[in-house]
Amino acid sequence: MSKVLLINGSPHAHGCTYTALSTVADELNKDGVETEIIHIGHKDIRGCIGCCKCWELGKCVFDKDMVNEVAIKFKEADGLVVGSPVYYAGANGTLTSFLDRLFFSASYEKRFKVGAAVVSARRMGTTAALDQLNKYFLHGEMPVAASRYWNAVHGNNSEEVMKDEEGLQTMRVLGRNMAFLIRAIRAERERSGLPEQETKRISTNFIR
Repeated sequence: MSKVLLINGSPHAHGCTYTALSTVADELNKDGVETEIIHIGHKDIRGCIGCCKCWELGKCVFDKDMVNEVAIKFKEADGLVVGSPVYYAGANGTLTSFLDRLFFSASYEKRFKVGAAVVSARRMGTTAALDQLNKYFLHGEMPVAASRYWNAVHGNNSEEVMKDEEGLQTMRVLGRNMAFLIRAIRAERERSGLPEQETKRISTNFIR
């Protein structure tokens, strides 16, 4: 069975961001995709310090704040949804620190796992936060699942989000589209394999 991890980056375990993520998860479940929502927004998660010890250890050197635990689950998952409240037109700092270290330290292949981001805001800043979060997937060669509008819900609390009919519909469509994309990628992988990958990574500097 396919599985998708959903990361709740909000400090509130069952607030607006959780409401959006659980709506996506419900649709994935209906399409036969197993889901797990993981709450990390209440943790004391430090940022990456660029020590590169993960290249030697195969995991982040900081081992007590869920990054390595989630990395193990991410390796086996077919998709990842990350959810954040909007702070100053961007994703919140805890989630950003978490994703910086997760994507940098998890050296296994992430390409063609399906990614998606959802955000919640009282009013503005949602598209800027989405742009920020989608860059993690693009860097990892992860196809980004789309909905019929930008993946955002609005409200001051979960009760208000439940009244955001357009936002909730966007989450439902996202869940169904993500399930379809996971199935399509799996079928093509089994039929023809993944696209040929250039084994040598080219890395250039702008200053010579």
